Amino acid sequence: MVKIAPFAVEQWMDAYETTAKYNVAETCCASISINHLLELSENKAKSQEAIDVANRKLTYGAIRGTDALRSNLASLYSARASGLTADGILITNGAIVANFITLYALVGPGDHVVCQYPTYEQLYQVPASLGAEVSLWKMDPASKWKLDMEELKKMVKDNTKLIILNNPNNPTGQIIPKPQLEEIVEFAQEKGIIIHCDEVYRPIFHSISPSDEDFPPSAINMGYDKVIVTGSFSKAYSLAGIRTGWIASKSKEIIEKIAELRHYTTISVSQLDEAVAAEAVSDRCVHALLGRNIQLAKKNLELLSNFIDEHNWACSWVKPLAGTTCFVKFHKMGKLVDDAEFCKRLLEKTGVMLVPGSKCFGDGRDFKGHVRLGFVCETEVLKKGLEKMRGFMEEEYADVPTAPK
Repeated sequence: MVKIAPFAVEQWMDAYETTAKYNVAETCCASISINHLLELSENKAKSQEAIDVANRKLTYGAIRGTDALRSNLASLYSARASGLTADGILITNGAIVANFITLYALVGPGDHVVCQYPTYEQLYQVPASLGAEVSLWKMDPASKWKLDMEELKKMVKDNTKLIILNNPNNPTGQIIPKPQLEEIVEFAQEKGIIIHCDEVYRPIFHSISPSDEDFPPSAINMGYDKVIVTGSFSKAYSLAGIRTGWIASKSKEIIEKIAELRHYTTISVSQLDEAVAAEAVSDRCVHALLGRNIQLAKKNLELLSNFIDEHNWACSWVKPLAGTTCFVKFHKMGKLVDDAEFCKRLLEKTGVMLVPGSKCFGDGRDFKGHVRLGFVCETEVLKKGLEKMRGFMEEEYADVPTAPK
C-alpha cells in the first residue's frame, strides 16, 4: 500500500470552509454562473449555442478532451509562438488530477525530484509517496521569497528527473521572474531534466505589467520541449464547480506517456463541464472574464493592503504580484504567533477563515506565524471579513499564543 502524508491544506479546508461565514481562505477568483459567463460574452447567442447544456446528449465525451476545448487552450499559449497544438493537451478533472497523473506517470523509485517550496503540498508529497527522493528548493522570505539558482545547481543529481515549479506561487503570490525562469530552463535543458510547472494561477497578474522585464511567460513558451504545464478553470477563470483542468506539453513522448496513465483514471471529462470550459476560453469570453478577475484582484488587494498597513504593529508581508493568495506573517512582542491557534481562534470568534502557514505549507516546522489569505473572493466578503479581523486584532489578538519552538 502506498503511504502518503496527510494533505494538510485540504484537510483544513474540508474541516472549516463549509461553516465559515467569511471565507478569506478561498483561492479561486470569485465564482461565476453560466448566466454570468454568457453576460460576459461578446456574442451571447453564439455562446449559449456553444454550451447547449439542455439539449446535449449525455454520452461519454472525447477521450482526451474535445477539439474545441483543447484548441482554445492551445491558443492561450500561441501568442508567444510556443508551437503548442491541441494534440499537446490532455483534459483532466481539475489541475489536482493533472498534477497527480503527471507525477505518477513520470516519477518512481530511484528518481530524484526538486520542488519549489513553499507550494501546494501535492507537488512534493506525491513524488515522495511514489518512492522518489525529494529536495525542497526553498524560497527565501528574507529576500522577498526569491529562489537561489546556486542552491538549485547544488541540489541536482545524476538521477534528477523533475524540477517542479509553481508560477505564480501559492501561497506567497510571488513570481519566478522571466530572467530566472530562463536560467532554470537553460540549466534543465543542459541536464536533460523535465520541468513540471503548475500554472493554475496564471494569468492573474495584478501587480506586474506584461511590459515589465520580470514578467514571466508560461514555462511552455521558453523554447524547451521537455516542459509540462498544468492549468485549471478553478482559479483564474472562476469556474471551480466544473472541475476541469489540463496538462500541456510540446513533447509528444511525454504527453503519450501521461495519456497511457490517464486511461486508468479518466475515460472522459464531463461533456457539460467541457462545453462550459471551452466557451470560457473562447475569443468571445476569455478577455472579458480575465479582465473582470484581474480588476477584482486589484480592487481587493488595495483593501487588504490597507489592512496590513493599519496593523503593521502585528503583521507584515511581501506584497503579492500575481495570483489570488498572499502569505502574511503575524507576530507579537518580537515573537511569531502560533498560526494554527490564531486561525482557529479567529474562526471561532468571528467566522473569518484563513489558512495556517506552518501547518498547511511547512509541515509544522517552517513558516511559523504565517497565514495564507485568498483575497480575490467577492469584494463584500473580503470587506466584511477584514472588518471582523479588525475587531479581533483589537480585542482578542493579545491572547493569541506565540509559536512553540
